[in-house]
Amino acid sequence: MKIHHLQPDQALTSLHTQPEGLSETEAARRLREYGANRLTEFERESVALRFARQFTHFFALLLWLAAALAFFGDWKAPGEGMETLGFAIIGVILVNGLFSFWQEYRAERAIAALQKLLPLQIKVMREGSVRLADASDIVPGDVILLQEGDNVPADCRVLEAFALRVNNATVTGEALPQARDAQPSATDELIHARNVLLAGTAVVSGEGRAVVFHTGMHTEFGKIAHLTQTAGEPVSPLQNEILRLSRIVGMLAVSLGIVFFFIGRAAGLSFWQDFIFAIGIIVANVPEGLLPTVTLSLAMATQRMAKRNALVRHLPSVETLGSATVICTDKTGTLTQNRMAARQIFFGNEIWHPEDIDEQLAATYPRLWECARNCQNLKETSRDGKRELLGDPMEIALVRMAERFLNDTAAYPKIDEIPFDTDRKRLSILSRTPEGNRLYAKGALETVLPLCSDVQIGEEIAPLTDEMRRRFVDAQETMAERGLRILAFADREIPETYERERLEERLTLTGLVGLEDPPRPEVPPAIEKCLQAGIKVIMVTGDHPHTAKAIAREIGLLRGNHPHVITGDELRRLSNTQLQLALDKEEVIFARLGADQKMRIVDALKRKRHVVAVTGDGVNDAPALKTADIGIAMGIAGTDVAKESADMILLDDNFASIVSAIEEGRAVFGNIRKFMSYILTSNIPELVPYLAFALFSIPLPLTIIQILAVDLGTDMVPALGLGADRPDPVCMKKPPRSAREKLLTWPLLTRAYLFLGVLEALAAMAAFFYVLHGAGWQYGQTLARDNPIYLRATTACLSAIIVMQVMNVFLCKHPDRPLFRSPLFNNRLILVGILLEIALILFIDYTPWGNDVFGTAPIELDVWLFTLPFALGMLLMEEMRKGLARLMAAP
Repeated sequence: MKIHHLQPDQALTSLHTQPEGLSETEAARRLREYGANRLTEFERESVALRFARQFTHFFALLLWLAAALAFFGDWKAPGEGMETLGFAIIGVILVNGLFSFWQEYRAERAIAALQKLLPLQIKVMREGSVRLADASDIVPGDVILLQEGDNVPADCRVLEAFALRVNNATVTGEALPQARDAQPSATDELIHARNVLLAGTAVVSGEGRAVVFHTGMHTEFGKIAHLTQTAGEPVSPLQNEILRLSRIVGMLAVSLGIVFFFIGRAAGLSFWQDFIFAIGIIVANVPEGLLPTVTLSLAMATQRMAKRNALVRHLPSVETLGSATVICTDKTGTLTQNRMAARQIFFGNEIWHPEDIDEQLAATYPRLWECARNCQNLKETSRDGKRELLGDPMEIALVRMAERFLNDTAAYPKIDEIPFDTDRKRLSILSRTPEGNRLYAKGALETVLPLCSDVQIGEEIAPLTDEMRRRFVDAQETMAERGLRILAFADREIPETYERERLEERLTLTGLVGLEDPPRPEVPPAIEKCLQAGIKVIMVTGDHPHTAKAIAREIGLLRGNHPHVITGDELRRLSNTQLQLALDKEEVIFARLGADQKMRIVDALKRKRHVVAVTGDGVNDAPALKTADIGIAMGIAGTDVAKESADMILLDDNFASIVSAIEEGRAVFGNIRKFMSYILTSNIPELVPYLAFALFSIPLPLTIIQILAVDLGTDMVPALGLGADRPDPVCMKKPPRSAREKLLTWPLLTRAYLFLGVLEALAAMAAFFYVLHGAGWQYGQTLARDNPIYLRATTACLSAIIVMQVMNVFLCKHPDRPLFRSPLFNNRLILVGILLEIALILFIDYTPWGNDVFGTAPIELDVWLFTLPFALGMLLMEEMRKGLARLMAAP
């Protein structure tokens, strides 16, 4: 039999211990055998190996090869800027590798956060005496003492309980404190047994004695920690796309380099000229700024999201959230406020909402409010000069309700108490009032109603008839349908001399109060926006199904009459196929789930090719948060474990902030496409000069260092501006993009390479020949690399590319919308980028240092004027292309 099925003495016997606890010798022996009561870290790869892997993936290897070739080329042909190129590429590798390596420490931080939830010291019985011991020294068989405010250090079987109630929310997700007693439990699940205390939970009221049966990683808490450690890091759709893009572009660049190396040999170039030619082809086709621009664009998005109370811990999660198709959300603390409140009150013959009770009506039922205020075991304290109540959140909510309708807040002095237990299901407090002694009782209606002989109706006290009993039962059922927790209240006068066993007799029933953890007011409109955006929202909670359904209806998550509600027990009986079919239901809720089951739901959704976001705040949510495509933790009510396991943290615990974050995330994918179009376009005017150099035996129009000036210089900030463009207002009225949708598509490549790129190449080569012919150059004439005419011609080619790219940044703001219908000046970063682009090319063209480094020379004003018609022509032709595309797309 399981330990929670046993009697207390049988539980002690099964653990070979006794009520007085273990001896010090036996405790030391068990500590050596079972190990310390702490969470052990899952064995991982060495730090050195993880660090090295960040610099050996495909794109990194390609960049290392390019850097090595650049240094080799510099050794054989100094003065071509190859050394600078090599160092720049190495810088790109280091920045991206170090950033990726930093993400590897998330699991280690999660384990450290788990450790913080466990208490440091605990009262333990050893050899019949009570002493303080480190929580890490607790062993199976130890008998420990717990009271209000204590954290539970290990999984324990209750031996004695006195009004003992625990908050299991961090482990099971249950919103309400749970009563615990020493009697055997009939449930099969240990985590829901009424005589079990779980590691990582907290005692909110009462006291008790318990025997430890699981410690460390063997506890339910430890199992969750193990799931959190072993859950693999999901690869985001953006990461997959960047990897795919890197391979395509890298293989294309290398292939073109090899092909054109042989073309150069056939054209009669010398080996070293041909080698430099091939390196130029590779450099021209590898967008060295792509990875840093993606990283910086995502970082900019995280800053905007932080202003909207969404803190991103893992950069690719920005875009992943934008493609989310399902949000699995916890209830307690996420959709609700994680605090109890009175929602409905029944007295007389009517159910009232607290907001509808006026002063006159409240004055008619003072006995109900006094019972709620006095029948409790809360402790008062003061923090920053403000009064605070400590204890059961349900009792705090009742006291707050009572204080609202009473003139004073002080409870009457307590004389005696008949404590709550699972059999009685009620609490009775005897208090001394100005009018004499009075007994106040509260509890489940089925246990309070038989003790009552009278009922208050208005200002009258009437006999409790069968008709009135039915009215109270009917009211309870009506309130229960809303998922409320219902308590009955009663009282009676008590003489100075009384028999304690007869206190709870001839009570006067004063009313019912229904309590609920209320939903956040901003959640319903956020749910509505998610549904409009084509995002399915699934509630996944550890709470009761009735409570889950009631909250779901209140926030607009359930709209039909027959929602599909699956409990943890039912989920265990479902095969993976059955679960996936159940997830096809339009409205589905999961209740009473364990941590491993939340992971199973996430895995099932991912098998259905959903992009899954999971919200949560407790320890029990951590494995699912880590397994999901994106985990979203609550910043205020969330545990450290949940935060460390998540990709994103909501700083205001506001579900509505998720909608804002999704809007930003949806913009990221489109923005990345915008700056990809922008930077890929410049590849063609960088490539064409090398082709013309090899095929037509002309001076090389553009040097490698000048290509570098474009890719890692002038293009960077405008590209980043495109990556930081504001979300399109209509993006949240469209369904999520498919996870199969690629960043690099044929329409994008065609537009960048065969249309915009060709126009830029035409302008660059025209400017190059404009300067050459203006200086009297004839075809077939060779020019030395330090010839002033050659320097001005290459400067003209480079400057023309920059002019065209200034126009291109506006053309890329929207691939379909006309330029005059798009806001041109709403992105300050683009404007700053253009100014920096102009400043940089002027620095390169007109300063001695820029001339020396980039092999340029000052050009005349007429060269700039020569290039402007090409920029205007590109604008005109792009607008014509967009118009034709809209006509073809029109129905």
